[in-house]
Amino acid sequence: MNPQHSLIAWQAVCGIAACVAAAPASAQQAYPDKPIRIVVGYPPGGSSDFSARILAQRLSTALGQSIVVDNRGGAAGNIGTDIVAKAPADGYTFLFTTVSLSINETLYTKLPFDLKRDFVPVIFLAELPNAMVVPASSPVKTVAEFIALAKAKPGQINFGSGGTGSSVHAMGELFKLMAGVDMVHIPYKGNAQALNDVIGGQVDMILSALPPALPLAKAGKVRILGIAMPERLRSLPEIPTVAEQGLPGYEMSTWYGVFAPAGTPPEVTERIGTELRRGTADPKVRDLILAQGIEPLSDTPAEFRAFVNAELAKWAKVVKAAGIKGD
Repeated sequence: MNPQHSLIAWQAVCGIAACVAAAPASAQQAYPDKPIRIVVGYPPGGSSDFSARILAQRLSTALGQSIVVDNRGGAAGNIGTDIVAKAPADGYTFLFTTVSLSINETLYTKLPFDLKRDFVPVIFLAELPNAMVVPASSPVKTVAEFIALAKAKPGQINFGSGGTGSSVHAMGELFKLMAGVDMVHIPYKGNAQALNDVIGGQVDMILSALPPALPLAKAGKVRILGIAMPERLRSLPEIPTVAEQGLPGYEMSTWYGVFAPAGTPPEVTERIGTELRRGTADPKVRDLILAQGIEPLSDTPAEFRAFVNAELAKWAKVVKAAGIKGD
């Protein structure tokens, strides 16, 4: 994920957080009575760091307490994740994470933590659709045409990603498996670089997050073949889904969520989740989010857990089938 992608996404979350800040003072109780730490498993300056700092700023206002963002980058987010897994379950340490968390569980064979055992879900913040993007000069106009071209030229069509083992890489591998095509993976140091080479025609396709790809498509620099969601977006009904174009069941998204160490008091996780969830009910906030192609979410922790469990199973099959190694 790139900073531009995250900036757009969290402009929407800022709107949510503005509603959080408006929570009445009477709702504040003894908790929290000291600073809260949000651990981000990525270095400062990146998209996840930027997003978490926006969240921290607004939650600080809502809760009347300092919130510290603790960057613990390394091992594709695993170092920070492990810190939270081993932190006291007292409601003062949280993990801000992304879809990569569900991929890493299989990608790395010697993780010191277990997602199902060591964490409890707090809130599923947002889901950003991924789009199948090709150069504007590409001869294909639909997903079906792209698949036909890839089958006609096995091993000659490529796809880009932000690096080996990244979520976009895994999404490309799943596309290969489901479409039955042989494509070459080209890893970059970030999705922005890969998307830039799609513009230049050096890369044949990328499964990019929608926000950074949409303005490029409107400017005629790339072509969006389809959205990897179960249904067309309410804000962009003119763009068909990948599933309806010959690849049923292909649903990919980039999601943001918050977890706490297992054993964290449920009244604490419920309060944090409720404060954020309240914002999604505001019509103005929802309109802002939808305009960016972002799907606001208000799932319960149990629904978030079920979603993550499904993600774990899905990506485990992809990582094993593609032979991707993260160790």
